[in-house]
Amino acid sequence: MMVYLLQALSFLWGVTAIVGVVINYVKRDDARGTLYENHFDWQIRTFWWGLLWGVVGVLLIIALGLGFLVMFVAWVWAIYRVVKGWLKLSEGKPVYPA
Repeated sequence: MMVYLLQALSFLWGVTAIVGVVINYVKRDDARGTLYENHFDWQIRTFWWGLLWGVVGVLLIIALGLGFLVMFVAWVWAIYRVVKGWLKLSEGKPVYPA
């Protein structure tokens, strides 16, 4: 649950997302074969895809003065993933069926 909190806080302080993904990678082997493995994969994908689309958005802003829409959609998508994952974890369920 801590990594979901760190991801949520990253909307205010981006560095917490980095701390969260580091925790995911460090603890990933401990989670193998458990419900948490599914959540770790979800959180790691959320971080990397969010970072990718954030960078694309910034580059489009710099190059074309556009990109705010890309960044907004990436932000909404990341919020959705954090909320969905956190709710599923609190229910004791995987984010997506195995």
